[in-house]
Amino acid sequence: MQSKTILITGATSGIGLTLTEKSIEAGYKVIVTGRNQDKLDQIAKDLGVKTYLADSSNLTQLAALGRSLKNDGITLDGVVLNAGVFYPKSFAETTPEDFDEMFAVNNKGPFFTLQALLPSLDNPASVVFISSIGVIKGFPGASTYSASKAAFEATIRVLNMELADNGVRVNIIRPGITATDIHNKAGMTAEQQQGTFDSLKSTPLGRELKPNDHVGAILYLLSDASLALRNTVIDIEGGFLL
Repeated sequence: MQSKTILITGATSGIGLTLTEKSIEAGYKVIVTGRNQDKLDQIAKDLGVKTYLADSSNLTQLAALGRSLKNDGITLDGVVLNAGVFYPKSFAETTPEDFDEMFAVNNKGPFFTLQALLPSLDNPASVVFISSIGVIKGFPGASTYSASKAAFEATIRVLNMELADNGVRVNIIRPGITATDIHNKAGMTAEQQQGTFDSLKSTPLGRELKPNDHVGAILYLLSDASLALRNTVIDIEGGFLL
């Protein structure tokens, strides 16, 4: 049984929620953050995990998260920077407000979340960033989303150098098209989502990805088996990129 303590951001749905459930089964002590208090309360009730309200776009809440963990005497063996948003819009139609909103959550959010958590990280500690294949594959309407993810991937190279003496390693998971609530939040209809998923039947995997398809790789990166890895990228896309 594992005795590690990990924190997962944006874990009230999708990959984060599934990872929370599987991490508990694996013996981890799990801490969850999210921006919806009602959902956090329900997860705390259902799964018995400790939760903190922390919207990744709210720097005040992120700073408070760091202070709360320190005050509660919590030491983290791992962090999964999972919180993210996807609001598709063409390049020509994207406004400065659209740009700032996407970067606030997908780039500025993980940057200052990790900064706030530094005092609570053990030595060694593993950080996993949930990025996207949109970094290396173009999707219409995803220019700002892809840029926001790619920008933090660039930051990770530097983090692995600056945080090396603290025993902190940072690695990356790039999910492919996965059936989660992110599509609903992006404004896609059920028919549009199903059309996207049907198009993936021609991939080697033969279907869309599910949140559970990503859990094994994330748990590996959180484990001591990945102690020598830095800036490793694992593309989990079912052969979509072949």
